[in-house]
Amino acid sequence: MTPSGTHAGPHAGRGDADDLDVEEALALVRAPKSDRTDRADRSDGAERAGGAGRSDRADQTARTAPAHPHPHATPWPEARELAARAARRATRRPNASVALADALGLVLAAPLDALSDLPSFDTSAMDGWAVAGPGPWRVRDGGVLAGHALPEPLTDGEAVRIATGARVPTGVTAVLRSEHGRTGPQDRLHAMGETSHGQDIRPRGQECRRGDQLLPTGTLVTPAVLGLAAAAGYDTLTVVPRPRAEVLVLGDELLTEGLPHDGLIRDALGPMLAPWLRALGAEVIAVRRVGDDAKALRRAITTSRADLIVTTGGTAAGPVDHVHPTLERIGAELLVDGVAVRPGHPMLLARTKADQHLVGLPGNPLAAVSGLLTLAEPLLRALAAHPAPEPYRMPLREAVQGPAHDTRLVPVVLRGERAVPLHYSGPAMLRGIATADALAVVPPGGAAQGAEMELLDLPWDTAGIGVCFT
Repeated sequence: MTPSGTHAGPHAGRGDADDLDVEEALALVRAPKSDRTDRADRSDGAERAGGAGRSDRADQTARTAPAHPHPHATPWPEARELAARAARRATRRPNASVALADALGLVLAAPLDALSDLPSFDTSAMDGWAVAGPGPWRVRDGGVLAGHALPEPLTDGEAVRIATGARVPTGVTAVLRSEHGRTGPQDRLHAMGETSHGQDIRPRGQECRRGDQLLPTGTLVTPAVLGLAAAAGYDTLTVVPRPRAEVLVLGDELLTEGLPHDGLIRDALGPMLAPWLRALGAEVIAVRRVGDDAKALRRAITTSRADLIVTTGGTAAGPVDHVHPTLERIGAELLVDGVAVRPGHPMLLARTKADQHLVGLPGNPLAAVSGLLTLAEPLLRALAAHPAPEPYRMPLREAVQGPAHDTRLVPVVLRGERAVPLHYSGPAMLRGIATADALAVVPPGGAAQGAEMELLDLPWDTAGIGVCFT
């Protein structure tokens, strides 16, 4: 498991610096010896060249802006695009026919065509009287209610009470709202204003005709879409199936209950990842605890039926970090091996089968969140055929420092028109993200107060726990 830091404030103090050093050291350990030698040679050569005539200012710049400690890390924006592209190239499961009640948050895999005219007959748009011809009208006994058979026709000079949604009798020229009419002697109905032909009648086919396309393929199923589908006569919808995800929790030091003791710590990722993945639109089929066991990890990966396997920890180069060796043994294709982002650099994305991918998350909790939003979210979104959300930006209320070469993801709360960076944002901390509205995407080198930053919404912040519409 990756060692964790202990403290960080909104401006990336010493706690962040300690965590960066640990991750950079692990990245250098994992690099081939030739790469490390080449980097050292380049550094030595640069120093010798600087001594031959560079200014003191240039020397200082070289000392304060060292070469990237993990030059092969994928830039953060590119990593997200690679994850989405990998999903689009994966072998897809067949489209599914699901009941309306199970379709919320999925994407239509076929157009929604009208199965009948809407409305399917002339209906009253208001409570009042159905009237025929010019008034005043003689009011017929009884009334016309919604859901009843076709009522008796009206002749000119007649009226009958009618309810909203009721079928309009033959011969009716208008519906007179209750507040626009009054009855006088001999049950005569008088209009309190002018009445126009077709007034407050919804004619058959006003919204659509049978066969009209109501919604195209690729439409996200929202509550309003469910209502339209039901009105159009659908009992089931053809949709892109929800991606299946499985979580493998690695680490022998993890407790599932009680207080930490004797070098053991509580597992924060097991309880967090399953609901987070569900909020991203996945169907979580299992959460399994594997521990630090290479054979068990290999067995769990090769027997999984998930479209996406998510592992926790074990992505660095420690003595019990088995993810890389296991992926190599099973012939997986590494698509992303380290991302230039803080926290969470040692994350990875691999193609394990034509229809299956694995996202390896760092063991530190906030670093794992970074991996979720960097690799798992775009991959799940593309698997589910969801469109990418429109990016948006807000200015920072405070300056945020950042590493020279890496993007930094910082938990923020939104206050008015400003994003406020939160404390407790170190890689091992969840206290900041637990109260956050979003993550600010801070470019390498940090950002000044008032600088506009791209924001990543947390899935429940925009759509509620359980489903993500973005």
